[in-house]
Amino acid sequence: MAPARSTGRRSARDHAYHLDDWLDVDHGHGLPRTFEASMPPNPSTERTPASGLWLLAPPPVIFLGALALGLFLQVLWPLSLFGHSLAARIMGGCMILCGLALSGAVMYYFGRAETPVMPWRETGRLVVSGPYRFSRNPDYVGQALLVGGLALLLAAPWVFLVLLPALLVVRYGVISREERYLERRFGEEYRQYCAHVGRWF
Repeated sequence: MAPARSTGRRSARDHAYHLDDWLDVDHGHGLPRTFEASMPPNPSTERTPASGLWLLAPPPVIFLGALALGLFLQVLWPLSLFGHSLAARIMGGCMILCGLALSGAVMYYFGRAETPVMPWRETGRLVVSGPYRFSRNPDYVGQALLVGGLALLLAAPWVFLVLLPALLVVRYGVISREERYLERRFGEEYRQYCAHVGRWF
C-alpha cells in the first residue's frame, strides 16, 4: 500500500496547538505564562494573611456591650451584693487604673514594634515584650479589669454577671481565631511563645 502523501496543509487544530507552544500557554488559565507572570495580582483573588481573620466582633465592642447591658439590667432589676462600700469603690478604682495601664502598655509596645493593634489588620511582628511577657492577651485582660472596676465603682453586680459570658465570647469568638491566625503567620516562633506564656496569665 502506498504511503499517504503529505498535502503540506495543517488543520485549524494543528495551528492552534502550534500557537500555544509558541506562546507557552498555561491551559489551566488560558493565558500565556509570560503574560500572566507580568500581570499585577488580582485584588479579588489575592488575600493578605490578615484577610482570613474573621472576628465575631471587635473586643472593645463586646466589653462595652457587656457594660451597657449590665447597667441596663441593674436599672430594671437592681441587685445589691456589695453596696456602695468604700472598700468596693477603692478596689474598683484600682482595677480601672490597672486596666488603663495595661491598655496603654499594649498600645505603646505595638507602636514600638510598628504593627497595628487592631486584630483584623495584618500583624507585622509578634509582640512578646512588655505585658506580653506575662499574658498573651493583656489587652483583653485590661478591658475586663476596666469593666469589672466600673461594676464595683458603680455598685452594679449585673455588670459582673454579664461580664462572664462576655469573656467566653472573647475567648472562643476572638482569641481562638487570633491564635490560629498567628500560628499560621509565625509558625514555630508563636508555638514556642504559647508554650511559655499563658493565654490570660
